[in-house]
Amino acid sequence: MSNQFYLQRNTEQHLQLWIYLLPIVGVIPAVWTLSRAKNDLSVNSEEYITTTKTSLRQQQKVSRLSLNLMLIWLSSYALFSWGAGNASEIISFRLLYANAVITTGYFLTCTFLMSRLGKKSLFSRNEMN
Repeated sequence: MSNQFYLQRNTEQHLQLWIYLLPIVGVIPAVWTLSRAKNDLSVNSEEYITTTKTSLRQQQKVSRLSLNLMLIWLSSYALFSWGAGNASEIISFRLLYANAVITTGYFLTCTFLMSRLGKKSLFSRNEMN
């Protein structure tokens, strides 16, 4: 039963990390994760505490990555849009094209990270220690 519990918990943590990497929408739980206080650990099991600390570090790391990607994309999107609104026709077209390329890159980056997480190669055991 204990092995089943840890397998289920590991799957839940994996899905939480996957949700953080969703483009645009995943930023909401990521910000919530970074802003909440540390969990109270009421269980005295050493293995449970170690697992919880590791998963909390992973959640914070993915949350920061998601938030940074979103902020970079949003700032570049806003700057290119503002520039396209205040420029001549040919420059406006080029800025809007660059805007589309940046947006596509953001979505592809999130999809790539989600696929790496699906293969469970986003984090290695050595990297977390």
